[in-house]
Amino acid sequence: MEVILLDDVKALGNRGDAVNVADGYARNYLIPQGKAIKASSGNRKRFEEEEKLRAVRENKLRREAERLAGRLAGVSCTIAVPAGEDDRLFGSITAQDISNALREQNFEIDKRKIVLEESLKALGVYTVGIRTFQDVQARIKVWVVRE
Repeated sequence: MEVILLDDVKALGNRGDAVNVADGYARNYLIPQGKAIKASSGNRKRFEEEEKLRAVRENKLRREAERLAGRLAGVSCTIAVPAGEDDRLFGSITAQDISNALREQNFEIDKRKIVLEESLKALGVYTVGIRTFQDVQARIKVWVVRE
């Protein structure tokens, strides 16, 4: 049976590929799981239309993410925390702490989009990445200072 893949399927193909598979594999796994549709002329046209809409939607989201990344480029936030004698923190700065500091500056950034390359356990200035879209990332400065 020939099917059009709606998702990437390991060892079979990528999204949009038309592949021949065993009838049972298509009927019992790919189609019920929403990973493929039967390849017919109507389904091919429908898939192409959905791909066009998906591309338009993705371009719009990418532009918004790039705009947000541009606004975030010059942003720095300061987080005041208690610290010990040798400038070590009593804990660490988390993505949630950074998200809260950005919220005070009117940026609604989900903590899951904040990329911490290392845990922030000492006073200092750190560069932290924020993933605004799949491959669009902004960098901000985080100042960790003594309370």
